Amino acid sequence: MRKLQWGMIGGGEGSQIGPAHRLGAGLDGLFEFTAGALDHRPEEGIGYGRSLGLGDRAYGSWQDMLAGEKAQDNPIDLVTVATPNSTHFEITKAFLEGGFHVLCEKPMTMTVEEGEEIVKIAQATGKICAVNYGYSGYSLVRHMKAMIARGDLGKIRLVNAEFAHGHHADAADAENPRVRWRYDPAQAGVSAQFADCGIHALHMASFVTGQDVTKLSADTVSCIDVRVLEDDAMVNFRMDGGAVGRLWTSSIAIGRQHGLGIQVFGEKGGLRWSQEHPNQLYYMPLGERLQIIERGEANLSPEADRTSRVTIGHAEGMPLAFANIYADLAEAIRARKENRSIDPAADLYPRAEDGLRSMAAVFAVAQSGQEDGLWCDARPPMFR
Repeated sequence: MRKLQWGMIGGGEGSQIGPAHRLGAGLDGLFEFTAGALDHRPEEGIGYGRSLGLGDRAYGSWQDMLAGEKAQDNPIDLVTVATPNSTHFEITKAFLEGGFHVLCEKPMTMTVEEGEEIVKIAQATGKICAVNYGYSGYSLVRHMKAMIARGDLGKIRLVNAEFAHGHHADAADAENPRVRWRYDPAQAGVSAQFADCGIHALHMASFVTGQDVTKLSADTVSCIDVRVLEDDAMVNFRMDGGAVGRLWTSSIAIGRQHGLGIQVFGEKGGLRWSQEHPNQLYYMPLGERLQIIERGEANLSPEADRTSRVTIGHAEGMPLAFANIYADLAEAIRARKENRSIDPAADLYPRAEDGLRSMAAVFAVAQSGQEDGLWCDARPPMFR
């Protein structure tokens, strides 16, 4: 079976996210890294791309890459957009309209209006537009989703999600350019910590429960005074299936490292999972003893089995979660090429619609935080 061809924009030398994407895309042998515009500096991008084996398909800009791949007899099947946030919309739009499937880093866009436009373009072109909420690729997150869908917890009552770290807690570091831009509205938009980390937790709440957020109330604060945008937020939300939600996100929580976790409580039981301990899912059926479900054990769901690669007891980390998103996309692309239905256990990659809902939530949190916790509609206008 021929490998699908994959390209990347951004994620160049020294990038935090680039290696994770390259590991994830190549892990299962489903994609071949064949094209890239890896740096906004043309010479550096071409040089680094050639060092990774791209040859004459290492481009100096994304515009050159778009034109070059459209002229190829065998162009890329998927492009990943891993550039600064403010460029996501323009690049994603151009490649969708150019006939390419796209995986865009989050946030998909900087405004709700841009998000709605991307959704409409994806629908009109028939091209896949996925958004890299990569933590939804973890095997036991998918098993949690399967358990909730088959009714193991009964009706879901409460979701508690958080993503808190302490890596921006030092006030003396507030003027560090690598930190400062995140809290600058001119570069980050209307939100800092919630847009950076909180939307991962919010997406996971919707992913595992199968419910979308309808409204929310937020308390946002800049604990370091020189910051314009928030470094801590507490968000209450309601979901369209009746669940109540609580979400805490922070960048000043000293002692917390990554801090992404979720708990779901239903009529018949509860579930708890943490990204820092991804191999265990804690399950408490009503009136019974606590159970620890281990990644890789027998008799899990097809969704979990498909996304577990190494034997039980060995750790699987973030690049493998990314790899599961890429495996989903490979199956989706092949299903389209072969005119068949996608494997249901693989039809779980986050869509443009998820990216749009996240952006609407970002603006709702910003509005609510400015208006003393006013309850705001968290749905994008096209979904109301």
